[in-house]
Amino acid sequence: MLFRQHWRDLVFLHWPADPFRVAGLLPAGTVPDLHQGRTYVGLVFFRMENLAFGRMPPLPYLGTFGEVNVRLYSRDSLGRRGVVFRSLDCDRLLPVLTARAGFGLPYQWSRISTRWFDNRLLYTTTRRGDGRSGARAWLDIEDTPVTPGPLEDFLTCRWGLHERLGGRTYYLPNAHPAWNFRACTLLDWEDGLIPAAGLPKPQGEPVSVLYSPGLPVRFGTPVRLPTD
Repeated sequence: MLFRQHWRDLVFLHWPADPFRVAGLLPAGTVPDLHQGRTYVGLVFFRMENLAFGRMPPLPYLGTFGEVNVRLYSRDSLGRRGVVFRSLDCDRLLPVLTARAGFGLPYQWSRISTRWFDNRLLYTTTRRGDGRSGARAWLDIEDTPVTPGPLEDFLTCRWGLHERLGGRTYYLPNAHPAWNFRACTLLDWEDGLIPAAGLPKPQGEPVSVLYSPGLPVRFGTPVRLPTD
C-alpha cells in the first residue's frame, strides 16, 4: 500500500463527451473507455481526510483538504479501466506541490468551500490567480439509499488511474468498499473547470448526478504500462 485516505461528501456530475476529442487528451497507451458507445467527462467535488503514507499515522492538518477534479475515463491494452485527471483543484498548497512533483498529477492551488445548510450541500471553488476558472454545485441531499445502475457503475467503479510521468504511462491501482449513494437533487451548478481542462463547456444539465457520504480508499504501487 502506497498511501490511504478517506473521501467524504462526494458529488459527481457527468456529461457526455466526444470520444475523438477525449482520445487526444489521454496518456499514450490508453484509449477512451465507452459505455454503450459513449464516453463522459466528470466534475467531482469532495473532502479528503486522513491522508497517510503506507501504515504511518494520518498527516495532521495537511492530510485534510477540499478537492474538485475534472476526470475522463480510460482503458489500457490489458483491459484495465481507469480515470485520467485533467485537473485537480486543492485548497492546500503543499499537497499540490507534492502531487505535481511526485506523481505528475495536474493539481492546482485553489480556494474551496464546503458548506452544509441543513440537508443542502454547497461546494464552491475558485482557482488562485485565475478567477475565471471555478465551479459550484448546490444540492439537496436525502437519506434514501440509491442503487447505482449500469451507467453509475461505469462512472464510479474505477480501480485505478492512468497518468503520464517521465515519458511513461503508469497505472496506479486503488481499492475501496462498495459505494453507498443517497438520493439527491441538483439545485444549481456552474462550471469553468472543464473548459479550462481543454474540453468544451458542458451544454445542458448533467446526465448523471450522484452523492455519497464517503468511503476509505487505499492506493497501491504504480505499474508501468507494457507498451505506450
